[in-house]
Amino acid sequence: MDVGSPMERGEHKPLNEPLLDQSSSWSYQDDDAQLESPFPPHLKHKPFDWRAPGIILAFEFLESIAYSGIALNLVVYLTTVLHSDNASSAANVDTWTGTTFLAPLLGAFLADTYLGNYKTIAISLILYLLGMIVITSSAIIPSLRPSPCNGSSCPPASGLQYIVLFCALYLVALGTGGVKSALLPFGADQYDELNPVENQKKQFFFSWFFVAVNLGVFTAGTVIAWVQQNMDWALGFGLAGSCLILASIGFFVGTPIYRVRTPSGSPLKSVVKVVIASMKKMKVETPSDGALLYEEEDEKLASLGQHRLARTEEFKCLDKAAIITDPAADPKDSSGENPSSSWLLCTVTQVEEVKILLRMLPIWATGILYSAACCQLTTTFIQQGNAMDTAVFGSFAIPATSLNSVEVIFMMVWVVIHDKIVIPIARKRLGNPAGLSQLQRMGVGRFLLIPSMAAAAIIEAWRLKSVGAAGHTLSIAWQMPQYLILAGSDVFCGIAQLEFFYGEAPETMRSMCSALSFLAISLGNYVNSLIITIVSAITRTGGRPGWIPAGDLNRGHLDYYFWLITAMSAVNFVVYVVFARNYTCKKVVVQG
Repeated sequence: MDVGSPMERGEHKPLNEPLLDQSSSWSYQDDDAQLESPFPPHLKHKPFDWRAPGIILAFEFLESIAYSGIALNLVVYLTTVLHSDNASSAANVDTWTGTTFLAPLLGAFLADTYLGNYKTIAISLILYLLGMIVITSSAIIPSLRPSPCNGSSCPPASGLQYIVLFCALYLVALGTGGVKSALLPFGADQYDELNPVENQKKQFFFSWFFVAVNLGVFTAGTVIAWVQQNMDWALGFGLAGSCLILASIGFFVGTPIYRVRTPSGSPLKSVVKVVIASMKKMKVETPSDGALLYEEEDEKLASLGQHRLARTEEFKCLDKAAIITDPAADPKDSSGENPSSSWLLCTVTQVEEVKILLRMLPIWATGILYSAACCQLTTTFIQQGNAMDTAVFGSFAIPATSLNSVEVIFMMVWVVIHDKIVIPIARKRLGNPAGLSQLQRMGVGRFLLIPSMAAAAIIEAWRLKSVGAAGHTLSIAWQMPQYLILAGSDVFCGIAQLEFFYGEAPETMRSMCSALSFLAISLGNYVNSLIITIVSAITRTGGRPGWIPAGDLNRGHLDYYFWLITAMSAVNFVVYVVFARNYTCKKVVVQG
């Protein structure tokens, strides 16, 4: 390395750039010898092996097929096979789905605190496989499902049959929750983020991880769903389970080549320590020289698999946690133990980790409203499509729900555009090897949501006018623009959020912070449900049908509802831009 380079001088470099910042995030040398970085000792001895992320991407594709093979058709299975009523089936599926997206928080906590990502995935797979086996068995064994309908007489499922199925379903929820929480961070751990070449490759890994998820959903929604409804439910569940078995075998076969990051204790304990230590020293004056604040030696941090973080100027009240109250004293107490292990003194790095969480909070909060707007894809977009002419290419009719599969195809196209066109142009114009920063891409995704909802509103107003004027029903093909734009929004925002929450997260909390994306999706579903409930209650007063009528959609004004979501998305975008422009990215101090 050249004498006097930034890395040798101990200067820091941001892992991400603020929104609209056109400066470069990285500078690097062409000489391979310059690519070494202070990677954690327990990982450094293993060189990068492209097969590791390749196995993980294949695993995610197969796991996505397995999970979607259960989830996409579950409400149909409960209604047609277990003879449950529509309301109960929908409520049970919603509850199970909510658990599925909340479970990653538990898995992430275990991964970061006790087990590590590899063991969390391995243990979760056991629960996952057991649940898939039981679900398939319940569809095969006659005593575990009710008898088929005889005309209009449909015997209901017994209590035991429900118990067996739902025990299996919640095993799947816990299993997939554990996998979802740990697999993406585990895949990203295969790259050294302080190695510019590997860090650039990691950006493509996030993109293709996103592709793998959606390609799995598309495969399950077409092949697996068709087999279940047209051939045999047991065969469909069996195919989904077989995909998970193949994924598990491949995952364990790749064990020798993985870089495995070990957990370093409860990250929440460190957060609480910073808060308590800063409160106890509330009246102590913070030194103007940040060098006087306490920090662990680099060797000690490296042994824990962590990097030292540079001090930032935000939330200065938390800096008090790193103040050494007796500067003349040796940083060892009378018992010979490091004071940072007590509840009175924390390191600058620990303080900065808490600051990171506080800075990420408003960015994450805008993701909830973003997810709520995206929920239209599986709710009001389908209702709108059902009220349109589904015949395309002559007499060939397509169900409104099939446009979800078309949206996945659009997403694949957007991924190629994103990686092959947008990123290279951005690298050339902005001089940033990463192209657009994560915050910029998240901003683009949130912005594209606005024209998508507006397009839905315009098409709905046109549809209502056509029906009222001449009784003419618009073709469902007119929904394509809103699906196309929404797919682009999902690609830009979805991929960037995966990168952002992983890259910005404290190293001890990467699985938990990655799981925040799933929590935002879960909360977004609840928020969307609340919005629909409130809108329906307000607009149906006085005997009016309301914007979203209970029956004929032609009697309502779904276009008004879409305009409401458009306005909310626009406000959410503005709020996001305000916080993103002022966001201070994590800065890792690299020592020579």
